[in-house]
Amino acid sequence: MAASAPIHIRAVTSRADRDAFVDWPYQFYPERYPNWVPPLRREEHATLNPDKNAFFDHGEMQLFLAEDDTGQVCGRIAAIINGMHLKKYDDDTGFFGFFETENDPAVANALLDAAESWLRARDCIRMRGPTNPSLNDVSGLLVDGFDRRPSVLMPYNPPYYVDLLTDYGFERSMTMWAYYAHKRYAKYDRLRRGVEIVKRRTPGLSLRTVDPDNLYDEARTLLDIYNEAWSENWGHVPMTEAEFTQLVDSLKEVYDPRLVYFVEHEGEPVAFALSLPNINQALRHVDDGRLLPTGWWTLLMRTTYGISELRMPLMGIRKAYQGKGIDALMVLETMERGPEYGYDACETSWVLDTNERLKNAIESIGAIRDKEYALFEVALQ
Repeated sequence: MAASAPIHIRAVTSRADRDAFVDWPYQFYPERYPNWVPPLRREEHATLNPDKNAFFDHGEMQLFLAEDDTGQVCGRIAAIINGMHLKKYDDDTGFFGFFETENDPAVANALLDAAESWLRARDCIRMRGPTNPSLNDVSGLLVDGFDRRPSVLMPYNPPYYVDLLTDYGFERSMTMWAYYAHKRYAKYDRLRRGVEIVKRRTPGLSLRTVDPDNLYDEARTLLDIYNEAWSENWGHVPMTEAEFTQLVDSLKEVYDPRLVYFVEHEGEPVAFALSLPNINQALRHVDDGRLLPTGWWTLLMRTTYGISELRMPLMGIRKAYQGKGIDALMVLETMERGPEYGYDACETSWVLDTNERLKNAIESIGAIRDKEYALFEVALQ
């Protein structure tokens, strides 16, 4: 699409501006991209609200809107400073996120210029993204798999975004994969044999589900394992306890405690795996992202439309226990128990392209690469 008039970029400074920022994807995607799943408006507003999002305890964000000469919104972007990232890496990297635009290089370039200028003014030397607002949130650009709906908390975008970013000067900094496993094709026997070997080599292992009556204590244990296990992964930024508590609050209405596992060694938690019902199978029916009260929403998702898939977004193993095959215990339990509870398939996402061990392990049990995602970065001039 060619630009018909000059593009105007303005910073979001008011509640009305923020409403317009949140609203635009609901105007842009329907009819054009039927596989887009509308996020919850209330969650989008909470993510962007400094009073409600613990990210702002250490981070900054400036939102921008692109408008044509008639005042119609034609794109949006956020420029982001992630204080926890800078504390860990000290690399002067800023981020961009919430990037949406018409298929028009003039719009995309104007938005990216605005984010770049804001980040340069804060001494950043590169811009990476998209992150919304951090890698602990919905992140990455979909680059392959546009004909399939995204799983819960995974991004979706038009195919042309890749070209708009690369034409601007961005280069891919990391590739990530989403793997899909269905009970019909899962290699259970191989997994079971592997689990028996793991148990023989490391006696004293046991597996249990999360205790929903002590959810926040369990969550703190999970957070401790996560921050240790992921500490050397590319781009990892530790979650603060406030951020993690916020995540637990947002998921406790929809998680299934039967499918959140801890592995213990002689009674001490050493690993976890968290799987979530793929609520996008229900949310795709909520066209404008507005929900009934929570209780009715939960009932709607679990009964009227049904959810038959899981997504495993998080798994963590303490460093002393990595390489022992403990992940096989949790994967087998998820794949065996999921169908019992009505979940016939599971997406594991995302998996870093550099994580050869995990990619090989997932592929060995019959999972396939279903979608490709990437993060991009550009040096700031």
